Amino acid sequence: MIYEFEVPGEITGKARPRLNARSGKVYTPTKTKNYEYLTRFYFTQKYQDYTPVEGRVKISIIAYFDIPKSTSKKKEAEMLENRISPTKKPDIDNITKVVLDALNKFAYKDDTQITEITVVKKYASTPKVKIKIVEY
Repeated sequence: MIYEFEVPGEITGKARPRLNARSGKVYTPTKTKNYEYLTRFYFTQKYQDYTPVEGRVKISIIAYFDIPKSTSKKKEAEMLENRISPTKKPDIDNITKVVLDALNKFAYKDDTQITEITVVKKYASTPKVKIKIVEY
């Protein structure tokens, strides 16, 4: 089984859980929750009759970042040829975490099934995230 889809727009990395000082409860920041919902939305739109994978899972995540507006034409060409990679936030581990948490219980039963992950940050003319999930 293979699931492959895109989430358009800038990626939001997984933010640290926050503590509400008044209630003492821990919560996930709204921006993180919204990005997880967005990822799930694009997954469920493409695969309306999805069945969570039961075997081991290999996941590939490619995060495409917008090219800064002040970039020269020469540097822009190098960025699009993947000779210059984004070294800005969100960190690669936070990209991984937000995608894995968003798809948990949807694309696969539990993230413990994931045995192989590939995550790449690249520049593109349009920001988006490509996600490929393979049962193997």
